[in-house]
Amino acid sequence: MPKTILITHQKGGVGKSTLTFNLAQNLCKEARVLILDLDSQGSLTQVSNMVSDFEITNDTSVLDKENDYDFIFIDSPPYLSNHLFKLIDLADLILVPTKAGVLDLLAIEGTIDMIKKREKEKATMIVFNMIKPHTTLTKDVLKELKNYNIKVAKTQISDLVAFTRSVLVNGVLSENKAQRQIDNLTKEVLTALI
Repeated sequence: MPKTILITHQKGGVGKSTLTFNLAQNLCKEARVLILDLDSQGSLTQVSNMVSDFEITNDTSVLDKENDYDFIFIDSPPYLSNHLFKLIDLADLILVPTKAGVLDLLAIEGTIDMIKKREKEKATMIVFNMIKPHTTLTKDVLKELKNYNIKVAKTQISDLVAFTRSVLVNGVLSENKAQRQIDNLTKEVLTALI
């Protein structure tokens, strides 16, 4: 039975697709990985022909079938819908990427409310994504996020060109800051799934 990881946030532009891709790329060396691209932009589906280490599909029937995957990542659309409740229910882990911005903080509330309605707070982790580390704004947003009683990943993913480019070059280049960050986040994800 695969572990299902939902990457969701009602706000667009928080880096859900890029984060999904990099986590999948990082795990595919040791596991069978599938990305289910439900984002209406279909960004990951568009690059699926460039990826050989794991599969990318937009066919939701994969969730209803027996399969041989170890991990299924679901890249959700940047809006809230009743369909999201089903995805929250079947997720073993929910990642909520967010930037350290005021609008991102305001928008996260709707996503967290849906997660709480399904009583999946303990299976949820907020990930600071595309951030400028060690800024006072990041610290302020972190303080506000504590009010939700949702775990926040220790690893913060910086706003680095290596992440932006990663989808075109099958991941971030090894031995650099971006790879260390995605390695650390991968460890946190795996630990949360145990």
